[in-house]
Amino acid sequence: MRYRALGHSGLSVSEIGFGAWGIGGSIEGDLSYGATSDTQSQGALERALEAGVSFFDTAPAYGNGHSEELIGKVLKRHRSGVAIATKGGIERFETAPDFSSAALTEGLEGSLRRLNTDYVDLYQLHNPPPDLIHEPERLQELFASWASAGKIRALGISVKSPEEALLAIDRFELATVQVNFNLIDQRCLETGLFATAMARGVSIIARTPLCFGFLTGLYSSDTDFPPGDHRNRWPAKQIDLWAGALDNFRDVISRHGANSPAQFALRYCLSYDAVATTIPGMLNVEHVNDNCGASDSGPLPDSDRAVLEEIYQSNSFFAGAA
Repeated sequence: MRYRALGHSGLSVSEIGFGAWGIGGSIEGDLSYGATSDTQSQGALERALEAGVSFFDTAPAYGNGHSEELIGKVLKRHRSGVAIATKGGIERFETAPDFSSAALTEGLEGSLRRLNTDYVDLYQLHNPPPDLIHEPERLQELFASWASAGKIRALGISVKSPEEALLAIDRFELATVQVNFNLIDQRCLETGLFATAMARGVSIIARTPLCFGFLTGLYSSDTDFPPGDHRNRWPAKQIDLWAGALDNFRDVISRHGANSPAQFALRYCLSYDAVATTIPGMLNVEHVNDNCGASDSGPLPDSDRAVLEEIYQSNSFFAGAA
């Protein structure tokens, strides 16, 4: 496993992080990737530690706190050797977001209890509305007080689009922005986000590096996803586009003799210096073993990266896109 600096936080994190939405399971209407087994989830977390994973990304909304509880249980004995990232502003996906100072403070305290820790390494606002990103002043004092009290070590924002990430970098003092980036979603490059982030000393956390699993090559347009899986809600046209997307990249993948499409897709994300870590969802030991192998192979050559960018520009992977 290789490691990279997490912005200006002073933290070093594994290139392959543990995306912990899925292990929260589907609880009380929260859609993720269907029902889970806590035994299996704990096994995945333990294997991740063995493989050198040191960055774990979760949120109160993931399984309505269950993801945080599992991480708190497994990582408690390894606390000093890992970086835990959680979020604030959305306690449950089925309720309205609340980014008031009182709600964020209450949410942080709840996260600390569930995580069995007295601090989080990276606290992230969870997809805040644009008006909050435009006017961060009312929260700056709050975050400073948390840092002074030792409750957070660094600040980040998880956003819905690269445009929001650019605005957040301009308005907040951040260590990280978390944003979608993968072979078939290269908007971060189109908007110049990576260049701006590097110039400001802000690291990118690459969310959905496997595009909800479709870049693993394991799913087709006919796949029946289990109850509680959010992919059941995507339009059929979008599923078709994602399920067939990997075919566009087969020639490049075959040249590298990749162990799996997933490893190749993760290597692509890690081929950009702006990216500190990727956070694929990992539900079992097999996922961990496959994903972590991507770090061992290192980044892709610039020549292949250019080809992959050209393929992206020549295709449309979003339903409704021009």
